[in-house]
Amino acid sequence: MVMKTPSICSILFAFLVLFLCSCTVYSLGHDDFIQCLSLQSKDHTSISNIVYTPENSSYSSILNFSIQNLRFTSETTPKPLVIITPVNESQIQPVIYCAKENGMQIRVRSGGHDLEGLSYTSEEPFVILDLVNLREINIDVEKKTAWVQAGARLGELYYRIAEKSRTLGFPGGVCPTVGAGGHISGGGYGALMRKYGLAADNVIDARIIDVNGRILDRKSMGENLFWAIRGGGGASFGVILAWKLQLVDVPEKVTVFTIARTVEQNATNIVHRWQYIAHKFDEDLVVLVYIRRVNSSQDGKITIQASFQSLFLGGVDRLLPLMQQSFPELGLQREDCTEMSWIESTLYIYELPVGPLDVLLNRTQANIQYFKVKSDYVQKPISKNVLEGIWKRFFEEEAEEAQLVLFPYGGRMDEISESAIPFPHRAGNLYKINYQVYWDEEESSERYLNWIRILYSYMAPYVTKFPRAAYSNYRDLDIGVNNKGNTSYAQASIWGLKYFKNNFNKLVHVKTKVDPSNFFRNEQSIPPLYSRWTKNGK
Repeated sequence: MVMKTPSICSILFAFLVLFLCSCTVYSLGHDDFIQCLSLQSKDHTSISNIVYTPENSSYSSILNFSIQNLRFTSETTPKPLVIITPVNESQIQPVIYCAKENGMQIRVRSGGHDLEGLSYTSEEPFVILDLVNLREINIDVEKKTAWVQAGARLGELYYRIAEKSRTLGFPGGVCPTVGAGGHISGGGYGALMRKYGLAADNVIDARIIDVNGRILDRKSMGENLFWAIRGGGGASFGVILAWKLQLVDVPEKVTVFTIARTVEQNATNIVHRWQYIAHKFDEDLVVLVYIRRVNSSQDGKITIQASFQSLFLGGVDRLLPLMQQSFPELGLQREDCTEMSWIESTLYIYELPVGPLDVLLNRTQANIQYFKVKSDYVQKPISKNVLEGIWKRFFEEEAEEAQLVLFPYGGRMDEISESAIPFPHRAGNLYKINYQVYWDEEESSERYLNWIRILYSYMAPYVTKFPRAAYSNYRDLDIGVNNKGNTSYAQASIWGLKYFKNNFNKLVHVKTKVDPSNFFRNEQSIPPLYSRWTKNGK
């Protein structure tokens, strides 16, 4: 029997039919959802102004506006059926209802800094609830509190605080474009951590919409849910609307410095010494370390540089004796130091020009690249030989734009219980390691991903074990993911115990009570006990 080869026309016809069918399914998916939204919404006109589908000319710009990592902008990256950008809280409740009714996932995006893109990608049909317009900030100077909507960026928060007072601050992160909703729900740390703890340690109330569409505050949600969303990741429990924050006192003048040392300038010995003392410094002082590859100023050859960057909550006259007593190896001099206001230090720490503060209101980053981040915690100082093994890997081609950030613990972090909030990494940790690698071309991604994974593997014997701890805001799907279609405690605990240690068990129990159907889920969301993901979350 002779087999006939399909003609070009028949192949094209089959492709066209497949394409039209897929488009019809895609269209029906969001048409039903949008029709549901229209029926459920009190103001049909306002809903139409905040809904974007692939047919809208603004769809791509809205989708890409908050994306911070080019790894999740390729043509093969799953795209949302619909993007909703609510301008008030009442517009969110119909989104939850209609997503459940139509078997669609919700991905909630506040700032777009999810390091694995989980706030705007999904393998299941999904909609993005983009909180970009929910950014109101109200400061009460007398009570030293602030209500901050989830879509506000940290830079906007710091700016609004400074508008009202130069002696109040907040212990959030250093990147001004990070969204308050996700940052605080994962813990949130920054240069004030050793003095005041995490951002989540300073939350005194919150507003959240649960799976049933109820708007809850601390009193109505109960202490267990309030505990869970402060460090356990809000995306597992509902839609975070706003945080009430306890602002903290900062002096009129703080002192900053950055001192860079190459390996030829004794960097290895200084970093080694830093491990023994940085967590013991006065709680007003933080000295973090950036490890990068640079060109030597002497002969232009590649070398390794350690930059010691510091914020001190006080004047230079008080700082110098502290440093000379506790860290003389660094050789800090008065001319290395600059006094400024705390709000100006937020620019300095992020390596922005210290000048007009309105740069903090910029909601997007200027230079977006491909990147991958991982994290570790260190409880015993790493030997000089191991440090030199790290330096060796920074001479490889893929490390051209890589860096390690070593962030010291101690101070207030040693005083707060591991179970006070879900974030468990407290006393006993000397410092946290943040691994970062950046690149510019999509086709090179595997090489750079392999580089950081090999470095991470090399570090395994020298960091925390059983579990090897990680920071949940530095989301890393390499350490484990939930099963597709269903999940279990056993599967989720692979990554959950690394982020939350024993607090993971309590998070699972809270999830079981508030979202037993597991509607709010992603590849690393807290599962309910004995859950099975269903088509419509019921």
